[in-house]
Amino acid sequence: MIEIHQFACLSDNYGYLVHDSASGETVCIDTPDAGVYLDEAARRGWTITQIWNTHWHADHAGGNAAIAAATGATITAPAIDAPKIAGVTRTVDGTREGGDTVTLGAFTIRVLAVGGHTLGHVAYVFDDVPLADGTTGTLAFVGDSLFALGCGRMFEGTPVQFWDSLSRLKALPAATRVYCAHEYTASNARFALHADPDNAALIAYAGEVEARRAQGLPTVPTVLAREAATNPFLRADDPALQARWGGGDAVATFAALRAAKDSFR
Repeated sequence: MIEIHQFACLSDNYGYLVHDSASGETVCIDTPDAGVYLDEAARRGWTITQIWNTHWHADHAGGNAAIAAATGATITAPAIDAPKIAGVTRTVDGTREGGDTVTLGAFTIRVLAVGGHTLGHVAYVFDDVPLADGTTGTLAFVGDSLFALGCGRMFEGTPVQFWDSLSRLKALPAATRVYCAHEYTASNARFALHADPDNAALIAYAGEVEARRAQGLPTVPTVLAREAATNPFLRADDPALQARWGGGDAVATFAALRAAKDSFR
């Protein structure tokens, strides 16, 4: 079965260790803080064998070298971003026909191209795997491409690329558990309510976010179906949002929303 250990690191990142109980393999999904990752793995008695990077930014790949030096872990990174990441063992490209895959024990995990935040950004998708809580489910580790009630800044990509990426994520099963890399949900909720003030599901979700954060609880992971109904960046194809934000199509509406969020206070 697959076990997921989520923990806070740096100022607002989440770290993820994913463990296959049958093989004993453990993968780091990104490496914001090497020391915290090594400590958390040791605390659980897990040996880190792999690192999978979603993109090149330092708060996602900055711990690679120290973790690899301590454990001998291999490093997998997106092909386009790999020149900016030290020590890469293997590159993957989610844009290839059929997509690339990675493995954890006997499990095969899909690599999904989700560029926009960076050109080569990828997500890692576990399809219908057995989980430690006794259920099965689809898991998506999405880095900074998609957040609860938000999406990453468009540092390198284009609106067309980023909307295509979000559409690819939106097409995953509705029950997919989405593991994003930062605790940005309260801030994202404020913009989402500005962007889509009449959305009853969003209003309810924002209230739950406020309550959880007041108790110091995480809002991640989120569930794709809820994001599809409330996250304005996933709803740029909705006629009501298009009417409010202009543009007449999903790409233009996404671009207008992303620009507005960049300057929102």
